[in-house]
Amino acid sequence: MANIYKNAKLDLTNNTANTLYEVPSDSRALIKSILVSDDTNNGSSITVDLFNGPPASASKFNLFKTKAVAGNSTIQLLEEPLILMESEVLQVTAADANRLHIVASILEINRNDQ
Repeated sequence: MANIYKNAKLDLTNNTANTLYEVPSDSRALIKSILVSDDTNNGSSITVDLFNGPPASASKFNLFKTKAVAGNSTIQLLEEPLILMESEVLQVTAADANRLHIVASILEINRNDQ
């Protein structure tokens, strides 16, 4: 079993759904943190959704619905780690384009050696 430390990051240049991270089919993932920053004076909000498979055909679970991010600030979305199963997908949607950046810290546990 291999532990792979990684991050997933996006500059949210649009206000449509963007895939932040998808768990490989042979792995599970522990999301340690999700940081969101606003690089303008205006502020914005973000929505974070978890899908239990490909978003086009899977059930959607809202993790954060229109979570406010003040201008020129950074917030930590998670208070505790989030566990993701095989093939689950994290998608993020900014309310406004070109304001938010998001970074997730991830421990991916590859199960090929089991």
